[in-house]
Amino acid sequence: MNNFLIYGATGYTGELIAREAVRRGLKPTLTGRNREAVTKLANELQLPARIFNLDDPAALDAGLRGMTAILHCAGPFAHTFRAVADACLRTKTHYLDITGEIAVFEGLAARDAEANAAGVMLLPGVGFDVVPSDCLAAHLKRRLPSATHLALGMHTVGGMSRGTATTIAENLHRGGAIRQHGKIVPVPAAYRTRDIDFGTGPLSAMTIPWGDVSTAYHSTGIPNIEVYMAAPKGQQLAAKLSRYAKWLLGSSWVQNYLKKRIRDRQPGPSPEQRANGKTYLWGEATDDAGQKVVSRQSGPEGYTLTALAALLVTEKVLAGEAPPGFQTPAKAYGPDLVLAIPGVVREDVE
Repeated sequence: MNNFLIYGATGYTGELIAREAVRRGLKPTLTGRNREAVTKLANELQLPARIFNLDDPAALDAGLRGMTAILHCAGPFAHTFRAVADACLRTKTHYLDITGEIAVFEGLAARDAEANAAGVMLLPGVGFDVVPSDCLAAHLKRRLPSATHLALGMHTVGGMSRGTATTIAENLHRGGAIRQHGKIVPVPAAYRTRDIDFGTGPLSAMTIPWGDVSTAYHSTGIPNIEVYMAAPKGQQLAAKLSRYAKWLLGSSWVQNYLKKRIRDRQPGPSPEQRANGKTYLWGEATDDAGQKVVSRQSGPEGYTLTALAALLVTEKVLAGEAPPGFQTPAKAYGPDLVLAIPGVVREDVE
C-alpha cells in the first residue's frame, strides 16, 4: 500500500508512525517542509518522499495527487488543519490527523455537509487523542442508552513530546471547557476535581479541555460531558492559580519563553519510557433516573498507542472503509475499534 501520506513525518510522533508503518509492511509517502530531514528519513526507511509547504495550495494539491488519504501529524493543529482539510476537499482525499484540540474537532465538524458532498471523510483524532476515550464513551452509551451525563478520566505514565507541550503552552491562558446541554462552555482551569479509581486505587483528578468535550458528543449524543486528568494537588493548585494570570500566560513574552524551553528539551519519551509507560482510562455515564454505569480501560503508553491507532484507522481507510463526512473514531468504526490494538483491555465495573 503506497497511496497515503504522512505529513509531519519527521516530528516525534510522525516518525514513530512512519517506522511502525514500515514494520507493518506499509509504504507511505513521507512529507513535510524540511527537505533535508524528510529525505534523510525516507532514504533510511526506503520510502518515497514529497516536499511541500502548507501555505502553498497548488503545491499541497499536487502533493496529495493520487493519494487515498493523508495522515496529518504536524501540530499544533489549530495552525495547520484548515489548509490540509481544504486541499483534501479539493482533491477528494480522506483526512486523518492526531489532534486533541477541541477547536480542530469543531472546525472540521462544521464542514460535515461539504465533506459529504465531496465524498471525503474528515476524521481527526486517530491517536491517543481520542481513539481510546472516544471508544470508551461510545461503549458507555451502549451500556446506558438513556445517559444524559458523561465523565471521562485519564491517567498516563510516560513522558510528553515537544509538540504536545507546545499545544498545552499555547492554550494555558484559555482555561478549561466542558459541555453543558449540548453546548461547549468555557470554564476556569481545574473547574472541578474528583477522585477516580483507574483500577489501582483512587487518584485525584481535575477537569481539562480534552478533545472528548467535542468528540464524545458527536459519537454519543450525550449532552453533558466533562473530562478529567489525574493530577497531584500541586498541579491542581497551579492550574487554579493560572485563572488569575491569563493575560500574562497569553502574552508574547511568556509564550516565546515557554516555547524556547520546550525546544531545548528532548523530542519526546525515550524508547524505554514508552516501553514502561501505560495509559489508564475511566468513564462514567449517568441518566436522569439515577442509573449509572462505569467502565475502565488500559493500554500501551500514549505515543505508542497513537502510532498503533493511527495506522489501524489508516488501514481501514485504504481498505475502502471511509464513511464520508465528519467522523469520530467510534462513530466511523464502533466502540470496539480500540480493542483491536494490542495491549488494550476494557472492563465494566459493577
